[in-house]
Amino acid sequence: MTTLRDFSATSIDGQDVDLSSYDGQVVLVVNTASQCGFTPQYKGLQELQDTYADQGFTVLGFPCDQFGHQEPGDEDEIASFCERNFGVSFPLFSKIDVNGDDAHPLYQWLKSEHGGLLGEKIKWNFTKFLLGRDGQVIDRYAPTTKPEKLGGDIEKALG
Repeated sequence: MTTLRDFSATSIDGQDVDLSSYDGQVVLVVNTASQCGFTPQYKGLQELQDTYADQGFTVLGFPCDQFGHQEPGDEDEIASFCERNFGVSFPLFSKIDVNGDDAHPLYQWLKSEHGGLLGEKIKWNFTKFLLGRDGQVIDRYAPTTKPEKLGGDIEKALG
């Protein structure tokens, strides 16, 4: 059975990250963008990180420029924007595609595990996937779902 531990990704500073390093944690995977109407959700995502990190929770942010060219910057620009404007301390990764032939393998798997309104496509920036401690997808949330609405589900997953 495929789980989060079967994937790797490149961190925003260019390091290879084996996602098995998040084994046993509850993880929220989010495709992000710096110039989107939903960009203020970075604040709520960081608040979730601050609230639940010591219980075994982390947010993983994957910048994506596939929706309205709303993530035009390079990795350095993205990282400094997130830190400067929202105090983001959760892990950010290099820019990826979440749809199409070049979609990152993690996103191919996430979409196949939990389709959304558009089937297996990601509709927009800030689509969220909650994964349990076993690395399996628990739920998928629309871009319009604010991070502060996820606390109950996160607490249940942390169990």
